[in-house]
Amino acid sequence: MKAPRKTPVSTWHTISPLVVAAFAAGAAYAVHRLFIGTSLGQIIDTEALRGGDFQHPQVSEVLTRTLDNTRFIILAGVCLLAAVFGALRRRMDLALAAGFLVVTANVVTQQLKAGLSRPLLDDFPMPNSWPSGHATAAASAAFVLVLVFPRAMRGMVGLAGAGYVAIVSVATVWAEWHRPSDAIAALFIVLACGSLALFGVRLLRRGPSRALQLPNRLVMMVLGGAAVLSIATATFGMASVALSEGALPDLVSGRFAFLTGTAGIVAATAVAFIVWIRLTAAEPAPAPASSSAPASASASAK
Repeated sequence: MKAPRKTPVSTWHTISPLVVAAFAAGAAYAVHRLFIGTSLGQIIDTEALRGGDFQHPQVSEVLTRTLDNTRFIILAGVCLLAAVFGALRRRMDLALAAGFLVVTANVVTQQLKAGLSRPLLDDFPMPNSWPSGHATAAASAAFVLVLVFPRAMRGMVGLAGAGYVAIVSVATVWAEWHRPSDAIAALFIVLACGSLALFGVRLLRRGPSRALQLPNRLVMMVLGGAAVLSIATATFGMASVALSEGALPDLVSGRFAFLTGTAGIVAATAVAFIVWIRLTAAEPAPAPASSSAPASASASAK
């Protein structure tokens, strides 16, 4: 049986996580500038928050349970188990990367939330809540699981994680804890921190690697379809809310604004997980320590 073909790791393969980290950090900054730094952005964001104030027994039960089960201690335990799993696979680099991802993403989020102010541009005196700690905790746990699981399982784990993160993020808006931009920014912060962690992994494994293994096609199709549909929905919804606030008052309802924010969260979640699954699918594996020993043993046996 032939051994898997090994190829040299290119410079682009090594530095591509840095490029993703830069783009993700830039996206988080753009979200802040648009939805915190402008009056129209604040109005759209706040209308989505206030539009979530409706009651539906089944939906309320699911969202309430999701938020109740999203505790930092539980999520920290999940991440610890993920790190142990990486260690059991003799991949201490992944275990260290998992710890770096979780600690860095959550520390950055808490520091930004404590250090940033929110100018009052929308006449809604709610203190700064940017970015969302719940969304950061959920996304960092899901990203860690994708990272440490075997490559063949990362697609399905990522799809399940994306669903969980989207529910947690939407639930924080429904509960009026966060605006949509808080959750969207948290996803980009986690992606930036995860990409930095993966860059470290690739620096440690610069030797020959297996040929690139593409992610699960079905998973990527589902996430891609969700991204395209939700981006289109969010774009149309934001334009409608903006028009309602300007030229045509009462054009849309508060629930419409909430659903627009939900579409934005789903779009950001799908995009973040597409990028993360794609990055981790290309994570290199080391070449065998030596292939000469079996050959020499076989020759001596003849």
